[in-house]
Amino acid sequence: MPTLDHTIVHASDRFASAQFLADLLGAPDPVELGPFVAVRLDGAALDYAEHLVRGRDWVPTHYAIKVDEDEFDAVLSRIRARGLPYWADPRHTEPRAINHLEGGRGVYVHDPDGHNIEFLTRTYSDRFLTSI
Repeated sequence: MPTLDHTIVHASDRFASAQFLADLLGAPDPVELGPFVAVRLDGAALDYAEHLVRGRDWVPTHYAIKVDEDEFDAVLSRIRARGLPYWADPRHTEPRAINHLEGGRGVYVHDPDGHNIEFLTRTYSDRFLTSI
């Protein structure tokens, strides 16, 4: 089965945005790779880039990162220690709460550029993929 190797995340400051995510995850410092600053995840990377196409706007998007239960506790602790706003849902109607979808836990936080970063302990897509 194909696997995702990397994707590009647009940022106003590629170093700051990559470091923000690495810090929340307790991951190694991001690595500069040409025009990108990469945060390596298990099996894939998020390559932060500053506006590759000059004069073209981009829209903040959503990135979901699956973590285990201990990693979730650590991420949530770092979010709270920084006083960052967080939500249980992608529309941000449940502030300062987490969700328990699929029997796991999940939380949403904005990165410095407004990307909606989700940390979850259970994959939602498994239910949909097994029904295909």
